[in-house]
Amino acid sequence: MTRTTAIAAAVAATTTLGIGLTAAQAAPDASGGGGGGGHGRTVDLQVLAVNDLHGALEPPTGSSGQVVEEHADGTTETINAGGVEYLATGLREAREDEPRSVTVAAGDLIGASPLLSGLFHDEPTIEALNGLGMDVAGVGNHEFDEGWEELVRLQEGGCHPEDGCYVDDREFAGSEFPYLAANVVHEDTGEPILDPYTIENLGGVRVGFIGVTLEGTADIVTQEGIEGLEFLDEVETINRYTAELERRGVNAVVALVHEGGFPESDAYNNDCDAGGPGSGISGPIVDIAERTDAGVDALVTGHTHQPYVCTIPDPAGNDRLVTSAASNGRLFTELNMEYDRRSQDIVRTSVEGTNRVVDREQEKAADMTDLIGYWNELAAPIANAPVGYISEDILGRGAGTPETPLGDLIADAQLAHARTLDESTDLALMNPGGVRADLSYAASGEEGDGVVTYGEGFTVQPFSNTVNLLDLTGEQLLTVLQEQVSGVNEAAPKILQPSEGLNYTLDLTRSGADRIVADSVTVGGEPLDPAATYRIAVNSFLAGGGDGFATLAEGTNPVVGADDMAVLEEYLGANSTPDAPIAAPAADRITVVE
Repeated sequence: MTRTTAIAAAVAATTTLGIGLTAAQAAPDASGGGGGGGHGRTVDLQVLAVNDLHGALEPPTGSSGQVVEEHADGTTETINAGGVEYLATGLREAREDEPRSVTVAAGDLIGASPLLSGLFHDEPTIEALNGLGMDVAGVGNHEFDEGWEELVRLQEGGCHPEDGCYVDDREFAGSEFPYLAANVVHEDTGEPILDPYTIENLGGVRVGFIGVTLEGTADIVTQEGIEGLEFLDEVETINRYTAELERRGVNAVVALVHEGGFPESDAYNNDCDAGGPGSGISGPIVDIAERTDAGVDALVTGHTHQPYVCTIPDPAGNDRLVTSAASNGRLFTELNMEYDRRSQDIVRTSVEGTNRVVDREQEKAADMTDLIGYWNELAAPIANAPVGYISEDILGRGAGTPETPLGDLIADAQLAHARTLDESTDLALMNPGGVRADLSYAASGEEGDGVVTYGEGFTVQPFSNTVNLLDLTGEQLLTVLQEQVSGVNEAAPKILQPSEGLNYTLDLTRSGADRIVADSVTVGGEPLDPAATYRIAVNSFLAGGGDGFATLAEGTNPVVGADDMAVLEEYLGANSTPDAPIAAPAADRITVVE
């Protein structure tokens, strides 16, 4: 069932927890000090931030809806978190008695969304963000999942160009907040596709916000959606517009950066600076923060789905806060700071940040409940349809291992479909980023009895990729496997999920491409033959060279198959029943040496 057909059918059918971390170790900067509490020379500012919501309007299930809290004695507990009904309550309570408060986001608010939002091209999420009081958002890579022109529509409003309006006399109004895309420019003009920055007037105090996505966005999105666009260096772009804001008399600047880091601990309240500023975090955001103009007072980041509040020294040697609120609306970051009226700048040493849990013990926001109910009524005929049965949790993102049971199951499904098109197909490979969630037994079906609904399957695979066939030589196939751990993927490997028929050893004690043990690779139980031709199934994103797998784009003899969600639905239907549910694959096709 296509999305357009599905929508038509549906319409026809009718407490916050947190421990604060601070960036107050730096020497006083030119902003000065004195005063506080909104009186005298300084006034108080509040910035509330989210990132990587991914259309998660309803409480996410499994590990996607949990956060880890660290206690003073070193023990940890897992807390169920997320859901815009609770997020709205948390944000509204945080804003109380804060006359100068602004709510911002660092990208990936939409895209890779569950069915409730994805079925309707993420219009429900934009409406929810309007209701949450979003003031400004930077773009992320997933804002381009359906192309940059669709992003512009979501900003400006109007019915979808193909699916139209979903209800008579109800036209989508668009976002009430600006999306910022400072480093996303037209190749022919060099001009940003959306505003590069905005200036928020907070009770007479002007604060500039600059929004950028990662420079590598073009490598991880479908190419046809970004044709004619260029993604510029994040730091050079932020520095350029920081200078422009200063020329306009705006000295208080916050960067919304859709690129992130990896904290040493996965606890949302871990003390990132226990070993000193910059000691508790690694990854691309460290280099970005260290080079970003000292005129930027804080960096709100995302992309890696990690929780952190860390200080990283700026080029002037002063500590600066860098934050991220995990993903799926499980957390929001509260930043509190003082603004110096004389220097018209933020007092850097006053900036404090706290990641707050969107726990599900607090009261639901009634307007968000109504919004979810409205869209659920439209989606229900499709979302609630059973497509298969599982006997246990089948973990994808929640597995925490290079190879995951759900990744293998999806690869097996794509291999089975490919063999209906060409029975000689040898194997299938699935990109790990395309597996967006787990299949949870307890959350499946109305009774929690292992029923997998269409909506749950869509949450796992929301991109509407096709399953494509192509030919590679054995030498090219080995290169593809090596591209998992080398080139653009060397620092953060992207391990393709293998179908049955492919086995090899991944030696993590080695470096670069050598981590793939070449003589361990077998196809169909036989050693890989560099001169042989192998028939491979991959999704259309990978077939275009996405995620740094350039060699896949060199494949020959292409055949385009069905939509990947339809393929998963077909596989579950053929291989599971209420009496014989499918179990989680063993995930033992890759032998990992650590």
